[in-house]
Amino acid sequence: MSIEKTLFAAADKMRGAMDAGEYKHVALGLLFLRYVSAAFEKMHEQLVADDYADAEDPEEYIAENVFWVPEKARWSYLAGHAKDPRIGVMVDDAMRAIEADNSSLKGALPKVYGRESLDKSIVSGLIDLFTNLKLGGTGADFDLIGRIYEYFIGEFASNEGKRGGEFYTPKSVVGTLIEMIEPTRGRVYDPCCGTGGFFVQSEKFIDAHAGQKADIAIYGQERNHTTLSLARMNLAIRGIFAELRWNQEGTLLRDAFPDERFDYILANPPFNISDWSGNLLREDRRWSYGAPPVGNANFAWLQHIYAHLSAAGVAGVVLANGSMSSMIGGEGEIRRAMVEGDAVDAVVALPSQLFFGTQIPACMWILAKDKSNGIAMDAKLRDRRGEILFVNARKMGALIPGSRRQKQLSDDEIAKIAGAYHAWRGEPEAGTYADEPGFCKSATLDEIRIHNFVLTPGRYVGADAAEEDHEPFGVTFERLTMNLREQFAEGRQLEAEIEARLGALE
Repeated sequence: MSIEKTLFAAADKMRGAMDAGEYKHVALGLLFLRYVSAAFEKMHEQLVADDYADAEDPEEYIAENVFWVPEKARWSYLAGHAKDPRIGVMVDDAMRAIEADNSSLKGALPKVYGRESLDKSIVSGLIDLFTNLKLGGTGADFDLIGRIYEYFIGEFASNEGKRGGEFYTPKSVVGTLIEMIEPTRGRVYDPCCGTGGFFVQSEKFIDAHAGQKADIAIYGQERNHTTLSLARMNLAIRGIFAELRWNQEGTLLRDAFPDERFDYILANPPFNISDWSGNLLREDRRWSYGAPPVGNANFAWLQHIYAHLSAAGVAGVVLANGSMSSMIGGEGEIRRAMVEGDAVDAVVALPSQLFFGTQIPACMWILAKDKSNGIAMDAKLRDRRGEILFVNARKMGALIPGSRRQKQLSDDEIAKIAGAYHAWRGEPEAGTYADEPGFCKSATLDEIRIHNFVLTPGRYVGADAAEEDHEPFGVTFERLTMNLREQFAEGRQLEAEIEARLGALE
């Protein structure tokens, strides 16, 4: 068993009856504290050995991108007082002290340890557990903490079910999008960044391809403040600096970067959201392909993302399968306009059971601002105007070991999906593209028009139509419920418009 699994099993055992949604902040906050202390102690030793440095000067640490940790916030101090009845209050004080001395962490750290409702044995037990995580101060040690933190987030998301899926995108889904659009340099943006998984994986992609982290600038927005705090800690552990913003209204209603454009956008927006205040945004300038229905935000997200792409920008967006075929509320017309406007580069149908807490099957939309001569990995791409690549990955994926429901894509499957896209785009080292019956197909605008601009890959790659359209009863029920909610929302909007016009006649 890996150290990540071993640690999580031990930490989860301490949770007892505590809700996983609450417990994750307790465990992850202490794991972050373990990281910042280890990094501080390593830097402290180096400064003590340097005759010309002052080991007690916070500026010395800030200059090396290391967080300054006050004495009573250091792990060694807290570990020495782990059995103290006031340990919870001491940890809260430590979090506040670190925030006070490190402005980039202000408001990011949890202060939940001193609550009377939290069993102090959980706090002391976690401190003991993470103290046993021996760190020698090497880069590999700190990378290990990052992997543990990421693993914990994934496991907590699994335990929380559907709620977990709202803040965490499964690793294989993130990996597929990263491998497809290849964010190597420039500005990277996630309009609903959750715990920052796309950003972490982008950095890993750069490392794997011998790039420089300094070549990318990261931007994100998140509506849930506690989730954003997890993201800030997640990125800090990785040494990733990002411009992350929060507001209660959310990205669609209050865009934090209205005038910014980005080279890469990665997003997993909440599926089929009906309460997105669409009635207040009917004339928004982002809707260049048509106003989205008030009862479903899917095409609001797509157009928001497309509007934020730079001149040669590429985006990868995860959405519910309904986005590929729905005709409700004008979605079919918006989809047609996007296809005819050459906004859509590729569509990938994903296997079921990849996401926590929902059986709704998902897909990936790849959007490109310029399909005529875009640039990828320093190579000029071929002119792809009037074409869309369809990939059917529905039969891919296998159950995660130890799980009865959760699936994941293998590295080989991810490479196959990404490889088809790279070859189709004309990347020099990707080889020659060829349609593969049942898997991928490069379709022309005329072919797409025959299918009334429905973008379900099975219609193009040659999958059996009955199999492509079949779905379990639970999925059908959930999808139809979403459709009904959309119609109710549209009905309420119509009633309001009628009442307003009648009032004007009085």
